[in-house]
Amino acid sequence: MNARPLPSSTPSAQGVDALGVTAFLDAVEAAGSIEPHSLMILRHGSLVASGWWAPYAPDRPHLLYSLSKSFTSTAAGFAVDEGLIGLDDTVLSYFPELDADITDPRSRAVRVRDVAAMASGHEQETFERAHALDPGDLVRGFLLLPPDREPGTVFAYNQPATYALAAIVRRVTGVPLTEYLRPRLLDPLGIGEFAWTTDRSGRELGFSGLHATTDAIARLGQLYLDEGVWEGKRLLSPEWVAEATREHIATSAAATAGTSPTDWERGYCFQFWRSRHGYRGDGAYGQFCVVLPEYDAVIAVTAATNDMQAVLTLCWEQLLPAFRPGPLTGREEADAALARRLAHLALPPAPGTPAPPDPGQWSGAGFTPSGSAGAGPRGLTGAVVTGSADGWTLALVEEPDGRRLELSLGSGGWQVSDVPLPTAVSGGWTDGDTLTAHIVFLETPHRLRVTCSLADRTFDARWDTEPLHGGSLHRMRAPRGPARSGG
Repeated sequence: MNARPLPSSTPSAQGVDALGVTAFLDAVEAAGSIEPHSLMILRHGSLVASGWWAPYAPDRPHLLYSLSKSFTSTAAGFAVDEGLIGLDDTVLSYFPELDADITDPRSRAVRVRDVAAMASGHEQETFERAHALDPGDLVRGFLLLPPDREPGTVFAYNQPATYALAAIVRRVTGVPLTEYLRPRLLDPLGIGEFAWTTDRSGRELGFSGLHATTDAIARLGQLYLDEGVWEGKRLLSPEWVAEATREHIATSAAATAGTSPTDWERGYCFQFWRSRHGYRGDGAYGQFCVVLPEYDAVIAVTAATNDMQAVLTLCWEQLLPAFRPGPLTGREEADAALARRLAHLALPPAPGTPAPPDPGQWSGAGFTPSGSAGAGPRGLTGAVVTGSADGWTLALVEEPDGRRLELSLGSGGWQVSDVPLPTAVSGGWTDGDTLTAHIVFLETPHRLRVTCSLADRTFDARWDTEPLHGGSLHRMRAPRGPARSGG
């Protein structure tokens, strides 16, 4: 947990209508396309609302996916402020060992500001092609891939661009990004657990792979809202904050055609997006840090959804009207009702009874993947159900070595465990022939649904949201110690 809690206040004291926040909670929970995991709202520097949908919890780090990019941008900002990086320097100038390999004039001309703004001149994502060109050094693979147009002239959301920015920070500082950020950002802001997945070269991914709490997201947003000042002390220069959060490149023709663009068509900054209101960092499946200077507010969200626009739309429709110009009077009851609601948020468990009607048929039963593929998600090759005096266990078997992930089915509700990795399991027997278990990987946005059929001894497994990083189920957690991406 963080050493210093954020300053807190009632919503009404900071001009926030608690009924509007409640309406947002109602709308998010009613939206079938959104599984909410957490929400924090800061107004005028005070925390006015925070809640986690159990089994998610405030002290759990959460995979932020591309919201990691905004932390990479912040690391670059410190390096720029310290004179270690020049925005108009070429990327190649920081990797002189690659000079002889990189011959294309456009590749040689890509600047730090271009990769920071996703404007390297490539017209499409380059990750797969860059990785193919050099599986051991993504910076080299990226620079070996000639841009389609002049750097700085076209936007393309491009993971190796952010990776190159992170690699430059690591090159000029001589330390990992997390180590560089610890005394400059993490300790001053009171951010505790913070872990970044690295690749086989030992570099942080930069573009993804950061695991941090919702509280860390909120604190980063507040730092930017306050133009780089935290608790009266300047950490980042106002010049960097202004540069990092203004539009550097248009992200869609719709932005200039007089149409109504989505929140991804409002322009790109330095690893932040411009929004219909304010600006934001965001990550796949609904990880958001929304900064609203006009309202002096920050909204931090973690979730699992394939419709990220729906989350932002609900913010604009429900939360923005709740931000009022001054304190609200006579709202004590609404404030208290919201606090109670936030303290008891929970995801509904999967249905099912804790034991089968005929235990003898189920105990020790093995199951193979349904269909013709021969393996399920993440290479699952089998499932085994076991009963004992302590309850029922579902074991998922992974290829190629047959490693098992043992999961206790519990007796209703969510069964939370940190061994062998942080998970929560719910479900049970929906009839004598069918076992359904939902496995939530608590340090990620992901839920795996497993259904075992006794009649044909097969199982089906599917993700609600498909994990974007490779590796086994045992890698579905924040890195501990030296971490590798596994894919």
